[in-house]
Amino acid sequence: MLHQSLSPEQVQRISPASWAYLGDAVYELYIRSFYLMPPKRSHLYHQLVVSQVRAESQARHLRSLEPHLTEPELEILNRGRNAAFGRPKRLDPKTYQQATSLEALFGYLYLTNPQRLEELFNYLELDSKEGE
Repeated sequence: MLHQSLSPEQVQRISPASWAYLGDAVYELYIRSFYLMPPKRSHLYHQLVVSQVRAESQARHLRSLEPHLTEPELEILNRGRNAAFGRPKRLDPKTYQQATSLEALFGYLYLTNPQRLEELFNYLELDSKEGE
């Protein structure tokens, strides 16, 4: 994935809410790419992607990734969790905080360590057979 080259100092000046904003898009792009094969009808792509990008699924993915995270990555999660505000009415605050913290981590890693981001994506438990 292409992105603007930023120095570590510049990345640190970006707010965790902004990391989450970017991470949301990076995560959705990964999920969309994952479900491209085998080819499906567009409405099925949409159903599969929406099921994975929901906050509840992101919170579940976060829990599955936690054993694989480093101390600095756990600190990024904490910063992302603290940036979560204005949650949707249908969600409990903890789920929303977990989803936001995962998005913040993905946004941060996208900017600082794309190889590590790919490694974490490979730990996600996604059903590749869904919708076939």
